[in-house]
Amino acid sequence: MAPESSEYKDAIEHEKGELSDKGSASLEDHLTGSAYIAEAEPSKAIVARFGVLGPFLAKLFDLGVEARGVERIPENMRDETHFWNNIFMWWSVNTVLTTISIGVLAQPLFGLSLPVAAATILCFGALATCLVSFIATLGPKTGLRTMIIARFSSGYVGGAIYSILNIITELGFSVLCVVLGGQALVAVNPGTLPLAAGIVIVGVLSLVPCFIGYDMIHKSERYAWIPLIIVMFCLWGLGAKQGFDVAGARERQSTGRALSADVLSFGGIIFGSFSGWSPVAADYNCRMPSNISPWKIFGMTFIGLYIPICLVEILGAALASIPDTAYIEAYTDGGTGGLVAQVLKPWNGGGKFLLVILALSNLMNNIINTYSAGLSIQALGRPFAMVPRFFWTLVCFAAYTVAGVVGREHFSEILTNFLAILAYWTGWFAIIVFEEHFIFRRKGGRLGGYNFDDWDTPSKLPLGIAGILAGCFGVAGAVVGMAEVWYIGPLGKMAGGMFGTDLGFELAAAFAATTYPPLRWLEIHFTGR
Repeated sequence: MAPESSEYKDAIEHEKGELSDKGSASLEDHLTGSAYIAEAEPSKAIVARFGVLGPFLAKLFDLGVEARGVERIPENMRDETHFWNNIFMWWSVNTVLTTISIGVLAQPLFGLSLPVAAATILCFGALATCLVSFIATLGPKTGLRTMIIARFSSGYVGGAIYSILNIITELGFSVLCVVLGGQALVAVNPGTLPLAAGIVIVGVLSLVPCFIGYDMIHKSERYAWIPLIIVMFCLWGLGAKQGFDVAGARERQSTGRALSADVLSFGGIIFGSFSGWSPVAADYNCRMPSNISPWKIFGMTFIGLYIPICLVEILGAALASIPDTAYIEAYTDGGTGGLVAQVLKPWNGGGKFLLVILALSNLMNNIINTYSAGLSIQALGRPFAMVPRFFWTLVCFAAYTVAGVVGREHFSEILTNFLAILAYWTGWFAIIVFEEHFIFRRKGGRLGGYNFDDWDTPSKLPLGIAGILAGCFGVAGAVVGMAEVWYIGPLGKMAGGMFGTDLGFELAAAFAATTYPPLRWLEIHFTGR
């Protein structure tokens, strides 16, 4: 049940009086089943909770700022209005400059030819998208945000741990978004705008929709993909005119175990770029009715993620393969923003206009990161949930903008290390939630389903021992299999390659998948939950 407020208590007393007049003999059942005021009308609960600030908060809510945070959405407050919005939202979120920057890494960092890079993106992307699409199906089923759903497998404490990891994840993505967007703005007219200023501009512009909330996000994202996809096709055309180097790159590519090491390491980054959406996938369809087909949600999410990310990441790999010295120097001096500016240069003023659109495209991605980061802070526990979501949105904005300004000269290092590590935990997180759902919560399983009213009652949720221990085994798998600049695990080193082979996410997921079922069986056996 949501944290109580004075307004909540007043509403309960009011219901007691009404039920008493009616001679109800099931007062407790009625109140428990209602669950009630804070979930059905969170704006009123928040206004009552903050006393002298109440009128100001009420004005914000009247203007359209979303009051609802991590509270479960009652079934009678859901509909299918946002179904098509969700597909287009994912298209808008991923048809952005940040996605290009991930594909760009294939050749300069891993020495992969365009055909090999494309195959790696398609294969690792499909695997990760399946996991994200599964998580998305739990939104309508539960009416809960993703980090709250994690409590049903890993308990209240385990859910808080995942929330911390997701806060770091979303803020990390936000840093990448604002830095890359800033790079692109700087490249429009080099020498006229400092990179730090460009970063602040992107951060501020992305704040407004996620400050307002769920409805504004869906509305702003529904059509944004249309101009963005047009710009991406323009880049494809201009890059192809310049000439993608397919044969030459293949000749310089490694062979044997060295090639497999490069493919697996790049594949880990690709997996992370897709699976990074798994900790937030249910956040954006939890207002859909529970009777909507899970396959419909799965397909919607798969299409919305897989097609645009593959299209744009392969574009990045293609642009990085252009052998012209001017393009290589543009990337070296200005990163992905500089490379894209060079591709658009033949169109002069028109190219600069498209570059501005690309710089602002990162807003679409950053909106999602900031909104879900605020929800994840609320999911840390009741004291955090009692603070309105929009306040945590402001905190996140300040954190990633400052981090972006400080780390703006190290974009490539941040990108490669962040995405690889991201793949480690999102892989085992999705696997644990998957096994809980299909092994223990299935009809006929040990628990036979969910009691969604328990979402904020620690005494009725799992202790979380199994989920936390399985996560620890996932960490162990990542450590022995990882291959980063700053550390190479023993198995990562044995797998070959000049810098080892990054097997971190594969081993993390495998270790967690193997250990969670027996640990969870024991937990249920001894605790019954």
